[in-house]
Amino acid sequence: MKPIHFLCMSAIILAATSACDGGKKNSTDTPGTEDSLLIRRSDIRIENKRLTPEALWAMGRIGGVAVSPDASKVAYTVSYYSVPQNKSNTEIFLMNADGSGNTQLTQDAWQENQPVWIKEGKKLAYLSNESGSTQVWQMDPDGTNRRQLTDYEGGIEGFAFSPDGKKLLFIAQVKTVKTTAEKYPDLPKASGIIVDDLMYKHWDEWTTSAPHPFVADFDGDEISNVRDLLEGEPYESPMKPFGGIEQLAWSPDSKKIAYTCRKKTGLAYAVSTDSDIYLYDLKSDSTLNLCKDPEIKKMVPLEIKKALAGTPVVKGVGLSPEGDKNEGYDTNPQFSPDGKYIAWQSMARDGYESDRNRLYVLDLEKNEKFCADAGFDTNVDSYVWASDSMFYLTATWHGTTQIYRLGLNDWREGKQPVRLTEGLHDYGSIALCGNNLIATRHSMSQADEIYVVAPGTAARNQYAESRQLTQENRHIYDQLEMGRVEERWIKTTDQKDMLVWVIYPPQFDPKKKYPTLLYCEGGPQSPLSQFWSYRWNFQMMAANDYIIVAPCRRGMPGFGTEWNEDISGDYGGQCMQDLLTAIDEVSKEPFVDRDHLGCVGASFGGFTVYWMAGHHEGRFKAFIAHDGIFNMEMQYLETEEKWFANWDMGGAYWDKENETAQRTFANSPHKFVDKWDTPILCIHGERDYRILANQAMAAFDAAKLRGIPAELLIFPDENHWVLQPQNGVLWQRTFFAWLDRWLKPAKEGV
Repeated sequence: MKPIHFLCMSAIILAATSACDGGKKNSTDTPGTEDSLLIRRSDIRIENKRLTPEALWAMGRIGGVAVSPDASKVAYTVSYYSVPQNKSNTEIFLMNADGSGNTQLTQDAWQENQPVWIKEGKKLAYLSNESGSTQVWQMDPDGTNRRQLTDYEGGIEGFAFSPDGKKLLFIAQVKTVKTTAEKYPDLPKASGIIVDDLMYKHWDEWTTSAPHPFVADFDGDEISNVRDLLEGEPYESPMKPFGGIEQLAWSPDSKKIAYTCRKKTGLAYAVSTDSDIYLYDLKSDSTLNLCKDPEIKKMVPLEIKKALAGTPVVKGVGLSPEGDKNEGYDTNPQFSPDGKYIAWQSMARDGYESDRNRLYVLDLEKNEKFCADAGFDTNVDSYVWASDSMFYLTATWHGTTQIYRLGLNDWREGKQPVRLTEGLHDYGSIALCGNNLIATRHSMSQADEIYVVAPGTAARNQYAESRQLTQENRHIYDQLEMGRVEERWIKTTDQKDMLVWVIYPPQFDPKKKYPTLLYCEGGPQSPLSQFWSYRWNFQMMAANDYIIVAPCRRGMPGFGTEWNEDISGDYGGQCMQDLLTAIDEVSKEPFVDRDHLGCVGASFGGFTVYWMAGHHEGRFKAFIAHDGIFNMEMQYLETEEKWFANWDMGGAYWDKENETAQRTFANSPHKFVDKWDTPILCIHGERDYRILANQAMAAFDAAKLRGIPAELLIFPDENHWVLQPQNGVLWQRTFFAWLDRWLKPAKEGV
């Protein structure tokens, strides 16, 4: 089940720190105790040059990045984690745009996040929980003169000052559901929750409130005249569970606000991904739906019009007579620098959360909108206006995420975005810095660091120059030896070319035989690119002397729309053959111990493991499934986002005339338990409302009843992820203890 729709790194870091710290300031910790110790950059010492769980959690994690108005400075955040204290601390840093003069601005027990330059670059605004709730603060660029600017009841989750500095746009929660005690005041201790519609739970919480956008006057010292843009409405803006301030935008003249909203609740919300971009006029207090206004004309290239005349769906374009009506996710608006255009990311089809994410643009003067990347056969992952007529964007293609340049009107001539970068790495966030870009970048061998990319150096057959600015974890990398990451292409059973990543142990010896793991990616339609994970970390697996085989099987973006869509309604089909082909091909190598193969994965990867357990025909000697689907009929009813189940499963299991749905549920892993014969470890979080923990419990019980060695690791306080440091270390120790038990033959005499 795809865990993230739209990745906002600062939001993810903030969620992680909140989960570890409960969102509270540390002043309540008793002085002199372990909890009162300030969490700083670790000085860990590592033996044997091998990555360990403790070393992984000792790494600083770079979050939000903000470039000063004059492009001379870059502010950014780093989160540090303490395993003994089981929590984290986020601090703000500042450096020159060339990477020099790196200085830590904050060094305290509060959580400081989302730095933003204000007052013409003379001040840095940021979020801090120093007052007891998260509020907007400001400080001088040298870290002095810190002062609280807001005191909004309930706290603030994100913010953006208007370009003229006279107003503040911020996100805060609004209560949408009455508690049982409010309904029945004479039962104040009753714990029962009364539910009368769907979406009563989402991601990891019971739905009782919704984030709303608020706008307030700002006189330079404090806010006043606060108003809710969605006052009296029960809708979310930004959208849960991961939407942040990137789903809202100011117009350059400070007179309008664009916001993302799916104006649905209950059942309608649960079955639809149809969100829209709304334009709110502060003066008239009026709102316009930019996606559905019938007066806005849609401009379509001539060649696509011709194709549409005879084809219901144009692969790679995502346009169709039925589908190009902005009926899917529309998110993340941004105005052009001159305010004449507004762009946003758009999916065509309702209910399909993994549809191609296109870049749409609306000409506000002509009242015309168009797909700026028409024909681009992959997703626009993120974007930024480079000028009034050009964008920079990131997109994943063939297993890496790179930076591209796109002209505003290239679509008219059928031009594709121009690739500017190359290499075995993924670019994440990008921001303008004069004529350059400031970007975060990571790979399977390095966590996020900040780079400067010079697009102007790109020429024919030559990619743009880039240079690393931060060295947040160099003191740890210098003590480690990483395994080699290899790119392989193999033929699938239907003779398609498939990318397979192979990661080797440090000090790899081709004369030895190594136990080997088939890694099954989740999503199911998320890219297996050069990602760095603090849990599913390939270098950690390699450091434990495993070879990892990670196939980009059917259902992954970055290989064309057809490849991406082939998994929907076919969970037990070609995607599984792709995975088996990958492990079979790599197992032909003499250094692979074919008698000791393992299969591991989470989310859809967890489903894959449960499915493989009944179909692997003796290939594997150990399985590990994290947050996986075991019983698909129960999953259809248990999951909160019903649009996902309807699209990917094909419909309800009781619809006997629906061939796709019937094929899906006939392939449910629980129906093949009679063929299980291999030890299995089941892991799950009880706060995972996307895939409920009873799925892992049922799989574990089934294995034990069949007499198969099995283990169950349940986290009562974790969701679809594992966010707390001690739980993270426990996860790693349990993971490798299980694999070592079954995949590393005991030495003679031991």
